[in-house]
Amino acid sequence: MSFIKRVEDFICEHCKKKVIGTGYTNHCPYCLWSKHVDIHPGDRAASCRGMMKPIGIEIKKNETYVLLACVLCGHSRPNKTCPGDSQNEIIKLSVVTLK
Repeated sequence: MSFIKRVEDFICEHCKKKVIGTGYTNHCPYCLWSKHVDIHPGDRAASCRGMMKPIGIEIKKNETYVLLACVLCGHSRPNKTCPGDSQNEIIKLSVVTLK
């Protein structure tokens, strides 16, 4: 299944900040948390709806990814970082990843 672009604004359920969606927004740029809503990117077909906690950073082919894990079901996935993401939060996660 291919990516489904959805332009959606939302209030982050973790930090409560308003996030303006771009159609590619899949996590909060302030705290990096996400929500387990997709089976395939953009389909909104996951029934879990648990919060996805950022647990680390991974770098592949010069791209930085936030590693997320659902606090309800344990599902995990990487999400590409975006230019507007909090660099402080990314740095905090990179320190956790190195431990």
